[in-house]
Amino acid sequence: MEAWRCVRRGYGRCVVGRGRYPMLPHHQKSLGRDWTTPWENLQRCCWNRHISSCMRWPGHYSRAPYPYFSSRHFSLNWRPPCLFESRTPFQYWNWRPDNLSQTSLIHLSSYIMNSEGDEPSSKRRKHQGTIQRHWEYICNHNKDKTKILGDQNVDPTCEDSDNKFDFSVMSYNILSQDLLEDNSHLYRHCRRPVLHWSFRFPNILKEIKHFDADVLCLQEVQEDHYGAEIRPSLESLGYHCEYKMRTGRKPDGCAICFKHSKFALLSVNPVEFYRRDVPLLDRDNVGLVLLLQPKIPSAASPVICVANTHLLYNPRRGDIKLTQLAMLLAEISSVAHQKDGSFCPIVMCGDFNSVPGSPLYSFIKEGKLNYEGLAIGKVSGQEQSSRGQRILSIPIWPPNLGISQNCVYEVQQLPKVEKTDSDLTQTELDKTEVLVTAEKLSSNLQHHFSLSSVYSHYFPDTGIPEVTTCHSRSAITVDYIFYSAEKEDVAEQPGSEVALVGGLKLLARLSLLTEQDLWTVNGLPNENNSSDHLPLLAKFRLEL
Repeated sequence: MEAWRCVRRGYGRCVVGRGRYPMLPHHQKSLGRDWTTPWENLQRCCWNRHISSCMRWPGHYSRAPYPYFSSRHFSLNWRPPCLFESRTPFQYWNWRPDNLSQTSLIHLSSYIMNSEGDEPSSKRRKHQGTIQRHWEYICNHNKDKTKILGDQNVDPTCEDSDNKFDFSVMSYNILSQDLLEDNSHLYRHCRRPVLHWSFRFPNILKEIKHFDADVLCLQEVQEDHYGAEIRPSLESLGYHCEYKMRTGRKPDGCAICFKHSKFALLSVNPVEFYRRDVPLLDRDNVGLVLLLQPKIPSAASPVICVANTHLLYNPRRGDIKLTQLAMLLAEISSVAHQKDGSFCPIVMCGDFNSVPGSPLYSFIKEGKLNYEGLAIGKVSGQEQSSRGQRILSIPIWPPNLGISQNCVYEVQQLPKVEKTDSDLTQTELDKTEVLVTAEKLSSNLQHHFSLSSVYSHYFPDTGIPEVTTCHSRSAITVDYIFYSAEKEDVAEQPGSEVALVGGLKLLARLSLLTEQDLWTVNGLPNENNSSDHLPLLAKFRLEL
């Protein structure tokens, strides 16, 4: 393979054979002289070297928020300089590029590789070591003061477990093989062998065995692999499995699996977000909600509602994402609602394709959202510019969906035996019309759950973001475990008027990593971690 070379200084030209910028995407070909002038003295030392070792940003910004630049892997992992003070809380969805046309990662290589030997040396290089993740034990409901004890099963500082039910939950997007192959441009940094399902599945199963969670919430579970390998393997480990395939003949879906030694299944409630009679809901995403009962020697055993979903990816369709979320919350409300009017404890997991601090994320945690004037692409925080985007309509979804602005199913109207319109006075009719119009035109969404996130999303000492997914185009947080916390664990949330029975105490969580940590093992997937997402894992306690 012909060597990649940097040519005459100051021209900003990278060549393989002929042509100006043959390796650069179209939108980056305007960088020109300003991009390469800081490296005028590097020509003689980088001649005959891979282009990724030639290009260097003048400084290394170890504390920069996403997007982040690592000088060791420029072609794989590039970011502009830090734009904020380290103590300033960073909001993904408010970030704006000042001088660059795009913030996605720059891919210098579009060379078609016919064999592993054709891969650039930096991609064939084996990265030593494995990802180091530790248990962070959290007592007294203070997630800012955690004690990292490594892989121990019990935190000695936590109270005993008498009259309490402890259980663990894993949320894991395992990366459908069909989706991997359909989006191969996201995995150009990977060695080809690590992308084969025959290599990936044993690694995924090894992770599941190692963490041994009581409940698994899996996304991107490919249907043929589920039937042939995933379900039989998990059943052999003592799990009962429930699965909901995406609609529209899509190849994957969501699964919830639980240890039948710890839980009994009370109900299975699949949620299809596609609705033939609602033009807005033309996507094939799904959710799954289970009602589980702990197997404990108690006369009045409580129940737990576990939900799993994978929301639409498209960053410019925040209207669809919010509606899908409202449909999931409505189903959770229906399943978790108890006879006395309260809700049982809830764990909601999944890939929400939204970043921390975004309006969608804030709606989940705060219980309310006023979306008046909100650009459709700003909902999930994935889009950094709202130019040319339309504003969310009011209401977002039509009345025939049957879901109110409080994210509950609207009560089916029974045949009325009260007054007819002819019996009402004009004043009463006017008041009724005003109330109905106000409800339909409200831009306020609410839900009745006090939900907290297991993870903090930033490392407290540095302010660097945690990362749950990392591939050639992005490294951000989109995966979450939300739970209904005990009252003393979280301040009262707006919109949370309905009481919870009990509530969950977060005991521990498996630590996450920074983007820089992940690139030290060549990103995701790699030789030891076979998805482009990290598994999330939490330990909870339910008071009996």
